[in-house]
Amino acid sequence: MPDRTERPCRIVLGDEGPLLVEGPVEVTCADGSVAVSERFVVALCMCRRSRMYPWCDTSHRRRTRHGEAGRRRSAD
Repeated sequence: MPDRTERPCRIVLGDEGPLLVEGPVEVTCADGSVAVSERFVVALCMCRRSRMYPWCDTSHRRRTRHGEAGRRRSAD
């Protein structure tokens, strides 16, 4: 990984969805595996539903919010 001593890494926390991190990044997972991305910004999965974990694949968009499961929209 390049030395980034000239400025800190920027991380963006959202209310829902992924954690956005300025890249390139190296992520060490709980099982000890290491994932590397050379992209300028990466989205890290926070819901653990991603099939590409630790990278976000937008699986969080399919999650229903508490109390919305049985609710339907009115046609009016």
